[in-house]
Amino acid sequence: MTRQIVILGAGTAGTIMANRIARTYRRDIRAGRIALTVVDEDGPHLYQPGLLFLPFGRYRPEQLVKTKKPLLPRDARYVRGGIERVDPDASTVHLESGTTIGYDVLLVATGSHIAPEETEGLTGPGWREKVFDFYTLEGATALRDALAKFPGGRLVVNVVEMPIKCPVAPLEFAFLADDFFTRRGIRDRVEITYVTPLDGAFTKATCSHALAYLLEQKQVHLVTEFAAGRVDGAGGKLYAWDDTEVPFDLLVTIPAHKGADFIGRSAGLGDEMNFVLTDPHTLQARRAPNIFAIGDATNVPASKAGSVAHFEAEELIENLTRFLDGRPLEPSFDGHANCFIETGHDRALLIDFNYELEPVHGRFPFAWGPVPLLRESRLNHLGKLFFRWIYWNVLLPGRAIPGVPARMSPVGKHTMEMDQVSRQAPPPQHKAHAPTGV
Repeated sequence: MTRQIVILGAGTAGTIMANRIARTYRRDIRAGRIALTVVDEDGPHLYQPGLLFLPFGRYRPEQLVKTKKPLLPRDARYVRGGIERVDPDASTVHLESGTTIGYDVLLVATGSHIAPEETEGLTGPGWREKVFDFYTLEGATALRDALAKFPGGRLVVNVVEMPIKCPVAPLEFAFLADDFFTRRGIRDRVEITYVTPLDGAFTKATCSHALAYLLEQKQVHLVTEFAAGRVDGAGGKLYAWDDTEVPFDLLVTIPAHKGADFIGRSAGLGDEMNFVLTDPHTLQARRAPNIFAIGDATNVPASKAGSVAHFEAEELIENLTRFLDGRPLEPSFDGHANCFIETGHDRALLIDFNYELEPVHGRFPFAWGPVPLLRESRLNHLGKLFFRWIYWNVLLPGRAIPGVPARMSPVGKHTMEMDQVSRQAPPPQHKAHAPTGV
């Protein structure tokens, strides 16, 4: 009997897992003992980290997209179509076309998407004229055109609520805006304000201590604990629920994020924002033992970032094998994440952390480096740019990155500092909307 493995979503996490499964079970798939199916409704595969740079002219839209099917393994069946719902009790996926697909194991990798309609007035008058996002290709392209002709004034970057994809990207945008307007020669005519619902620009104590100087250095004003409630695009005002207001001439919004709509139609699978209720260490869905989730689709308190999907995949392929063999799962995923933080002027810094440990100083990925942690350098900036090649050629094909293990390594990190932040760090929160990132 052929066992059916079905992956929902062919974005970053889904593509990585499809290639890992195809490589692990190549003989079984070709012998007909296992069938691998990938379901996705979108055409192009988008390199999402590039959206941060597109508004500043670093990339063109066509440089960030590729056709999805060639990125998937040849041994996988690709079904293009919308998903209506999952029936965990019957182990079936119902497509919008009326087709039903049965599964023995289901992997939900449908990511997350912005939901600007969740904020009153956000998509009303002024949308894509004075109010922009850069978390979509259309939004980033429109913002590029607006920034190119922006004469000066009040630029506001607002995170509506957490969690969001790539939690550091909004701050990176503010830093890159400082660089962009400096190069244009109008920085003295632009007031940049960063507005966040959190109690600081960073959620991690070590980042707040080590990186607070960046905001002062780049003259980025900070407004904290601002719960965005509505937007008056025509009047140029951002309002909190308590009616506190922040005026703007150009608003860059990071809207609320939600999981895929079908998750909300699948009984017991997700939370109120359609993120799959997932064990943070095994990545098994809480709804049914033969369902797993990965990447931005989960509610685990790890960053919604490409590196996390990569590290999750390395651990999940082992647990998938254990499940198919009838063995107990290993609670092996530690929330490992790392990411480059672009700070402008051709410099960036790197952070490396997990559920228990905050970012610390040191070197990465080896004891001798070559990349510094929590410190700006041009090498980090080049690493951020080089990541695009790694993404297409290493990450998506599901290959391991040499020297970068799935679990966070203490090698190269300042041991005493790690001991200190480990004592300070709270235990991982298993809530749907736990703040993530830095």
